[in-house]
Amino acid sequence: MLDKNLEKCIALCYDCSDICEKTLFNHCAEKGGKHLEQTHMRLMADCVDLCRTAGRAMTRGSEMHAAICAVCAVICDACATSCASFRTKEMQACADACNTCAQSCREMGGDTKHHNGELHARRAS
Repeated sequence: MLDKNLEKCIALCYDCSDICEKTLFNHCAEKGGKHLEQTHMRLMADCVDLCRTAGRAMTRGSEMHAAICAVCAVICDACATSCASFRTKEMQACADACNTCAQSCREMGGDTKHHNGELHARRAS
């Protein structure tokens, strides 16, 4: 039997993945323009994939789930910021799901400062 916090995080990861995917392919595709900028689209797709990966890793009891969750939190934070910048109801719902998932993944994965620094360093180069 899985720990209650672990079960909650798994559910939040799958929910976030579903919401981001629906938002990307329905709302963003319909709106066009800035909603379809490559950076935003890739970030949302990364969030979809990482949330699913984190959920799967926790479900199977992977010893690497903490590291995967830490990275997932970083991606969710970035996706939330990007989605919230559009200031629409649909994009805010996506941002809210990402923020909730990020917080839960941080609890599963520990400190993400190290991972976040690596992510920013890669963007700068």
